[in-house]
Amino acid sequence: MTIQILENSCPSYRLLDSGNRRKLEQFGDVRIIRSEPKAWWQQTLPQSEWRAAVASFEDDSREGSWRFKNGKAPEPWALKFRDEFTLQLRFMERSKQIGIFPEQSPHWDFILKNRVPATMTRRLLNLFGYTGAASLAAAKAGWQVAHVDASKPAIAWGRRNQELSGMASAPIRWILEDATKFCTREVRRGNKYDAILLDPPAFGRGPDGELWKIERDLPPLLEICKRLLSENASLAILTLYTVDASSILCGNIMREMTSHLGGNIEIGELATRETSPAKRLLPLSLWAKWTR
Repeated sequence: MTIQILENSCPSYRLLDSGNRRKLEQFGDVRIIRSEPKAWWQQTLPQSEWRAAVASFEDDSREGSWRFKNGKAPEPWALKFRDEFTLQLRFMERSKQIGIFPEQSPHWDFILKNRVPATMTRRLLNLFGYTGAASLAAAKAGWQVAHVDASKPAIAWGRRNQELSGMASAPIRWILEDATKFCTREVRRGNKYDAILLDPPAFGRGPDGELWKIERDLPPLLEICKRLLSENASLAILTLYTVDASSILCGNIMREMTSHLGGNIEIGELATRETSPAKRLLPLSLWAKWTR
């Protein structure tokens, strides 16, 4: 398997600079600074560019906090992904996430470019779906989507994004549930899916306090997902943010999940290129994709 680098393709997002374990980003008209443990190098742009940010998130441990230029958090704002869908972004307490992972945009583009024929009914399962970007892309492309996330705020956020995108009638089921529990029940029900997307966290908790540890819990979940893939399945995408993994690891476990169906495996990294003179690539995530 050849390792591929997929670069951010979200037109309304720019990585301006990175370094000293931080990154300077522009989401639409909003410039922010966030911690970035993979940015080991030195910053390129002058400090005046960094001081223009309206918010900065600093975390020396698992938790951190936002500091706002004018002492008050800016109001939530909307970010369009091409002319396909709209995402609401906002600052969260004790978290540097603002509602989007723009480095995953190549996967959204892939889904959008491979639309389901109008004469077909195809079902897609999006596990750990967060605020719904991939689910909105899939619904736009003609899939019937089951979006699963263990966070009640994330589910509400996804529904809001569906409304902002003018997609109220899109076939998306928003499911507040632990991914493994949901998939186990789906197997018992005899339900099948033609595509599965997985974006698991390294660590987390379910709606009832279930503890998730990726190195322990992902392999058995993929074994369950193997039983959920239909005979006509054509797509599975896995992204991992854990620093202990590799794209080869992603490819191996993806192959194990889909070995009974044949098809092709691709692996690589998701990265974003700076617009600074350095033009560096910032590596952000590992991925594996199965197609047939």
